Amino acid sequence: MAIKEFQKDYRWLSNFSDCEVVLDGLTYRSVEYAYQAAKTLIVSERAHIIAAGYAGEAKRRGKLVTKRPDWEQVKLQVMEGLLLQKFPQKYFKDKLLATGDQELIEGNYYHDVFYGVCNGKCRKGLHTPFGDNHLGKLIMKIRDELRRGVK
Repeated sequence: MAIKEFQKDYRWLSNFSDCEVVLDGLTYRSVEYAYQAAKTLIVSERAHIIAAGYAGEAKRRGKLVTKRPDWEQVKLQVMEGLLLQKFPQKYFKDKLLATGDQELIEGNYYHDVFYGVCNGKCRKGLHTPFGDNHLGKLIMKIRDELRRGVK
């Protein structure tokens, strides 16, 4: 059995769920806030993201930043580093380990086929799920490491 969306009972898996993470010495309210801030090296743009009222707003603001030149090369490493801060926290660790060996799929309808799997009309109008699911794969990797006591 798989967890196919990070919503409702599994909202805690989402990058939007509240948890403190640190990026370059600043504490952010969620992985989403910090990830969006990491896209830019401009301090004022990071401040604009951290001041967002909620994670969805931080994500929208992150789309408007001046992307750092190496973003495409480092974005997976940045995401993993932030997730490595979130999931060892007791609340998240306990819940993640309780998922056992279930496949974790960041299913979405907003066409994120890099970090997730699109469950709606995607790629060339197809309605079949499509995507790389990098977020789900990173979380499953961390779950395995937590289970082995690596993290």
